[in-house]
Amino acid sequence: MGIKELMISFIFTTFLLSLLFIPSVLPFSIFQSSNHSNSSGRPEKPYPVSFAYLISASKGDVNRLKRTLTAIYHPANYYLLHLDLEATPEERHLLTQFVSDHPTFSLIGNVWIVHKSNLVTYRGPSMLSTTLHGLSILLRRCQWDWFINLSASDYPLITQDDLITAFSNLPRDLSFVEHTSHLGWKIRKRARPIIIDPALYSLNKSEIIRSTQKRSLPTAFKLYTGSAWTVLSRSFAEYCVLGWDNLPRTLLLYYTNFISSPEGYFQTVICNSNYYKNTTVNHDLHYIMWDNPPKQHPLTLGMKDYRRMILSSAAFARKFKKNDPVLDKIDRELLRRKNEQFTYGGWCSDGEITRCSDGQSKGRTGVLKPGAGFRRLRALLTKLLSSRNFNKRQCR
Repeated sequence: MGIKELMISFIFTTFLLSLLFIPSVLPFSIFQSSNHSNSSGRPEKPYPVSFAYLISASKGDVNRLKRTLTAIYHPANYYLLHLDLEATPEERHLLTQFVSDHPTFSLIGNVWIVHKSNLVTYRGPSMLSTTLHGLSILLRRCQWDWFINLSASDYPLITQDDLITAFSNLPRDLSFVEHTSHLGWKIRKRARPIIIDPALYSLNKSEIIRSTQKRSLPTAFKLYTGSAWTVLSRSFAEYCVLGWDNLPRTLLLYYTNFISSPEGYFQTVICNSNYYKNTTVNHDLHYIMWDNPPKQHPLTLGMKDYRRMILSSAAFARKFKKNDPVLDKIDRELLRRKNEQFTYGGWCSDGEITRCSDGQSKGRTGVLKPGAGFRRLRALLTKLLSSRNFNKRQCR
């Protein structure tokens, strides 16, 4: 591809991405809700904090998506499901039917499906545009304190009661973003190459297009890299979508042609912002195992990793195979969940009942029953937020 054609494609794709930042082009009709009533009809802040989840899935992942959603479901939170455009109409119908027919989802009205799905290219910026798309919808649709992005191959290691209780006393402007300015091999493999993601302008899925041209490292801002999985404060999420000082928008245009941009965009935005750079906790709250040296994909977790997952005190882990036996062990021993029921929580258990059935128990709204997962996560947060660790691990 010549440089002229490359620049034409670059201008076109960046124009498409810039549309993400115009709130008026995000009407509610672009996603489907399990309950069409206004969210203002829900009780006013019965829980101390709430989370907005974006769970992304691809073709063949519907059952995994359903399992992850049920495992992290809680009436305090909000859930937006994105099924890649490559998924079949039958898969989309199954997911839609699951959400619309579920009695609890219909009662609470906090689970939605992105109706106009995006085509996502692995390692392309279309994955980042999908995350920003989800952020825009969730910011406009409901009130929450933190945003969490997951995939269907992620799974929780603690209950939502544990998570809500652990975060209840944290400053609301903290964001959990793993970051480093030491790019190492990523300078040659990620920062210098120029690519185009066909998913930004084509309905046919294909690999990213690589230019023969290379670019120098930027001088207007400093590059950072880290995990694609984050926990973002609502304030920082609004900053990324609205971009009132233009830094998020400028960096989005830069990362449009960057390989694996989800591993660098939020890190570079937050660490180059004078306002937000000191609000980062350098951790993604995930347990992830990598080869040494790291390869493109993390290692698949199994029974042999169960003890290390618990000792990590992380809230989530990835990635898992479909229906791996270790997921049943996590359900049984950490989440107190079985037979596709919800994870244990005060909102859906009465008295001595230690399992959550498919419905909200009357009069239990606002009740939290944290357990061992809360104590593990609280210990991790205390360590991360200690003056010795927090200040030392800020953006450098």
